Amino acid sequence: MANTEQALRTTRKDLLTRLAEERVYDLAIVGGGATGLGVALDAAARGLSVVLLESHDFAKGTSSRATKLVHGGVRYLAQGNISLVREALHERTTLLHNAPHLAQPLAFVVPAYQWWEAPFYGIGLTLYDLLAGKAGLGKTRFLGPQATSTALPTVRTQGLKGGVQYWDGQFNDARLALALARSAAIRGALLVNYCAVTGLLYEGGKVSGLQAQDTLTGHSYPVRARCVVNAAGVWVDSLREMDGEAHSASGGRTIKPMVAPSQGVHIVVDRSFLESDTALMVPKTSDGRVLFAVPWLGKVILGTTDTPRNDLAREPQPFAEEVAFILKESARYLTRAPTRADVKSIWVGLRPLVKPQDDDGESTKALSREHTVIVSRSGLVTVTGGKWTTYRAMAEDVLQQCADKGLVERRPAGQTNDLLLVGADAVAGVAPVSVSQTEGAHSYGSEKSLLEALPGAAVWLTPGLSEAMVRFAARYEYAVTVEDMLARRSRLLFLDARLAAELAPRVAGILQEETGLDPQMAAFAQLAAQYLQIP
Repeated sequence: MANTEQALRTTRKDLLTRLAEERVYDLAIVGGGATGLGVALDAAARGLSVVLLESHDFAKGTSSRATKLVHGGVRYLAQGNISLVREALHERTTLLHNAPHLAQPLAFVVPAYQWWEAPFYGIGLTLYDLLAGKAGLGKTRFLGPQATSTALPTVRTQGLKGGVQYWDGQFNDARLALALARSAAIRGALLVNYCAVTGLLYEGGKVSGLQAQDTLTGHSYPVRARCVVNAAGVWVDSLREMDGEAHSASGGRTIKPMVAPSQGVHIVVDRSFLESDTALMVPKTSDGRVLFAVPWLGKVILGTTDTPRNDLAREPQPFAEEVAFILKESARYLTRAPTRADVKSIWVGLRPLVKPQDDDGESTKALSREHTVIVSRSGLVTVTGGKWTTYRAMAEDVLQQCADKGLVERRPAGQTNDLLLVGADAVAGVAPVSVSQTEGAHSYGSEKSLLEALPGAAVWLTPGLSEAMVRFAARYEYAVTVEDMLARRSRLLFLDARLAAELAPRVAGILQEETGLDPQMAAFAQLAAQYLQIP
């Protein structure tokens, strides 16, 4: 379908009008993160009728809180999980090709302070290159002390023996999620954010749809579908429990939780702490975890941790020991140690790690990073686990299993192998994006002309964010609230929470003018304050 302006529009009234229509979809998807959106796009590309419902905003949860890396998983290589690394390396290349305006190669340097570190890590990273084959982004090479400090000008030089440089990818996770949603929409899929699933519908003991509720108005909608896919990330067990209750009423067993959430904390500081377009990576910190210092949109992300967490808060807060760990470990490798006073924003993501059958409730570091798909006796399909890089392969696996169970018509796979996402128009061309670039019109790719035709294209709220971008988000990117705009259409909340709070009133005014809906300004002010709370 051509990317006409009308096809790209996402007015909420039109979305809800379509949702109210009486019809039976081939596929109803619950969850608007990377996994659910990937399934929606793949199914729509195969010609299946698709509806996707998200209780909050697209990528509100885990899928906007990644470390922004498109990677094969160096640490999975160390664990001997060759098959996962191979798959991820292949998918890395596919993602970079299909969304060049949102993803690009990124060089990493592992600094060595012990004589054995460079050869030890270098051998593993050379194997990483071999596994990538033609999909490689650049050759691994050994660096001397001078070359290491040239690549990382702020790295600690005392005791520096050298380093190893290798290549992976980087991306803008929340904007990639929006590109998936919009790419599915122009292929006929209906995607609705702020629409919660409150129950499942059954016919003859089999799932036949779901009950949805618009969280902005409270209005309910029955949605019929031949197949329902539960792709709610760390929250999949909630929907499984609804399905389990139906089983229990008929003498079945209650469900066993699938997910063990793991918390990852990210601290954002000024670019001057790294002063490079090359990322710093420490494969093994003092307690065995991985540490990154990653340049991203003009700032630097420090992280991440891997801490078990029992609750499923929508806005999880960091633990004091996690912040202390990241700052302490950063100080071991950077000439200028970041402090709590230097933090521009701090945010937390919950990873949906799949529990093993003999789970003892302890460390999440050993839990599976691979995805799992299960089908209940009633036909509810649940997918969880995995990671952003492999979203497309996960979607193909889900649809394969849906077809194997006779829940959807079998259609040829591989439709998304070379499917350029919205903004990556092959005719218009998309210029490579530097990791040092701040936000701006370049992240819109071939839609830059559509953006610049909107009112306010020359009115900048701050470098990288114009009034036109807010209007674009409201008209074409499902944005309703200030948080939608400043957390995910723009990444300002994640980059500089204080500045985001200052600009929020102006953004709220534009959104209300465009949508006629409450932009939820007070809620955003509270959220921005949380992103500045350093325990």
